[in-house]
Amino acid sequence: MENNSLILGRKYFGKPENIGNVISKEEAFLLLNDWVKNEKLKAHMIQVAHLMRRFAESKNYSNEVCHKWYLAGLLHDADWDQWPDQHCRKIIEELESRNIDPEIIRAIASHGPRYFGVEPESEIDKMLYAFDELSGFVHAYSLMRPTAYEGMEVKGVKKRLKDKTFAAQVSREDIADACNRAQVSLENLIDFVIIHQIDALGETLQ
Repeated sequence: MENNSLILGRKYFGKPENIGNVISKEEAFLLLNDWVKNEKLKAHMIQVAHLMRRFAESKNYSNEVCHKWYLAGLLHDADWDQWPDQHCRKIIEELESRNIDPEIIRAIASHGPRYFGVEPESEIDKMLYAFDELSGFVHAYSLMRPTAYEGMEVKGVKKRLKDKTFAAQVSREDIADACNRAQVSLENLIDFVIIHQIDALGETLQ
């Protein structure tokens, strides 16, 4: 049963006049470390942030745009650890109070449409939705492999996706829906995650 209490009940986030307003990576990590005590959740958020930045870079977007994508990935689950009943309302309100770019806030608001009631519309919205569940799934798969990410293949990940008992909390339906919305094949998305997610393990938590 879905938790309807997480439905945000609105479609617009932030203010247009705040377009371009961001916080630095250092400021983002101060917020992350203050709000998130679960190290596994932190690792997930860092991995998603890294994937978001790498994807934006692959599109040759500007450094400013890549940083926005990174922040959306880094902070998308910031309130889940301490305030799961307010996810992702609390982080949205925090970023709105800081006058952060509405594109970042809306991406966070739409990263789970069936939970928050906000449809992913822009590319950043769709890719955050796509990377979120798949990133966690691929990482879970890496933990059961003797060589972790080394030598991991797309077919291995797809085989595990078909096994509904493995990482059962990961929604296969959301992954398929996200790929469809982003118009990215599951194979290509898995390949991208395998290639780039291991790099995120070196990201600093400081």
